[in-house]
Amino acid sequence: MIRTLAVTEDSKIIMNLSIEKLNEMRLKWFWVDFENPNEEEISLLEHGFQFHPLAIEDCLYMLQRPKLDYYEGYIFFVVNALNKETLEAEEIDFFVGKNYVVSVHLQHSSEMNGAWNKVAEEKKIENQDPIFIAHLILDKITDEYFPAVFQIENKIDQLEDNEEGYSIRVLIDKVFDIRKDLIKIRRLINSMRDLLYRILNSSHLKDFHEQKLYFDDIYDHLLKLSEMVESNLEITSDMRDSYLAMNSNRMNSIMMLLTVITTIFIPLTFIAGIYGMNFRYMPELEWRYGYFAVLGLMGMIGGIMFIWFKRKGWFDIYK
Repeated sequence: MIRTLAVTEDSKIIMNLSIEKLNEMRLKWFWVDFENPNEEEISLLEHGFQFHPLAIEDCLYMLQRPKLDYYEGYIFFVVNALNKETLEAEEIDFFVGKNYVVSVHLQHSSEMNGAWNKVAEEKKIENQDPIFIAHLILDKITDEYFPAVFQIENKIDQLEDNEEGYSIRVLIDKVFDIRKDLIKIRRLINSMRDLLYRILNSSHLKDFHEQKLYFDDIYDHLLKLSEMVESNLEITSDMRDSYLAMNSNRMNSIMMLLTVITTIFIPLTFIAGIYGMNFRYMPELEWRYGYFAVLGLMGMIGGIMFIWFKRKGWFDIYK
């Protein structure tokens, strides 16, 4: 699907002109958006706009890291939006020339729709240019990172409160899932932050530097997001260590209890083993009260050991 937005020399907006009309009319600038283009529409990138084959190839083969390339007459950007469900990167590419922006994305993008609608709703645009569109796209993409990070922070708060009464094993699994999501987002945010840093410091982007304050604002947002993600990673790291320590302590307690029980039964098993031997001459076997005496002895030994362990505090491990 192709949609076009053109701005006339008197700053009025005209929507849905054909590519031929865009080339024929005298326009201030225009924006062409390719969403999931077919082969015929892809050919327009090469034959209609004369973009370099390497840049077109980058548009069609996912997934590239955020970057910018300099070509004669235009600049090619690769940026990554965030899929809100999977937290995976979704590539958006756009070309910025002197009087045009051409954007390409192989999937539906709420960020691109947001930027497009913001421009289209204006009846008249003054003092805006393709660099403004580039800033708007980057700004919309960056703004959509915040809800995902806030959502993860809410999950962390819920785990800390543990109102659902999850077991330690379930809590550990959930912490590892959160850390996996944070690492995905960190990779995405850091690569976008590096791209903005390059935009702000590249000597080839003098026109962009005229609107440096706007791109500085996006860069500041990415720095804030990066700090939030790193902070949440540290929190989850502490939670993971705490849960692992609690789980280890619980296992040690269980092993201690089993050791106590086993220790009590060792002498009892020893006595039972002696009188379980099939020797013919064992004096106690002929004694009338031998059975009851041995049971009493075993009970006394078990009771003494139980009292001794209890005084030592070995049965207070769960308090």
